[in-house]
Amino acid sequence: MLELKRLSVDDGLDIYTMLQEIPAEENGLINKANGLTFDEYKEWLIVKQRDSEQEGIVDGWKVPSTTFWLYADGIPVGFGSVRHFLTEALRKAGGNIGYGIAPAFRGKGYGKELLRLLLNEAKEMGIDKVLVTILLDNIASQAVAIANGGVVTERTDERVFIWIDTKK
Repeated sequence: MLELKRLSVDDGLDIYTMLQEIPAEENGLINKANGLTFDEYKEWLIVKQRDSEQEGIVDGWKVPSTTFWLYADGIPVGFGSVRHFLTEALRKAGGNIGYGIAPAFRGKGYGKELLRLLLNEAKEMGIDKVLVTILLDNIASQAVAIANGGVVTERTDERVFIWIDTKK
C-alpha cells in the first residue's frame, strides 16, 4: 500500500535513514539532509516545516515549498516537494515539483506514483499547471513525468521542460 505523508517535525529515524541513502545531489535533485547528523536532521525538519508555511518570497528567492514522504507498506521509499508558485529562476531550473526515490526502491514504479500523488497535492494547493524541469540525460524521470500526463514544451542543452495539467 502506498501512502503520501506530509513532512512533520516529529519524523524519525526511518525518514532520516532513507534521506542518507538518497545522494546529496543526483540528476538535478538536491537532498540537503544527506550527510546531516540526526540532531541536524531534526533541525532541518523544523526549517522545512517553516518553508511550507511561509508566504511570498523570502530572502529574495525562496518560495514556499511543502515536502512529502512516499511510504510503501509502511517503509519510506522516496520524497518530493511542491513549490507553491514559480519565479523566473524556477521556470529555468527547478520547476514546481522535485522528487526522488531511494536507490534500493528504484525501477519499481514508485517514482510514477510519487509524482501522481504530488500532482494531487499541487491541485489541492490551487496549482492548475505544474512545471517539472528534468536533466536531459535523466530518461527515467522524463518517462515518469510523461506517464503522468506531462507534455514536453521545451528542450535546452541541459534540460527538458515538462508541463502537467493538474485539473485532469
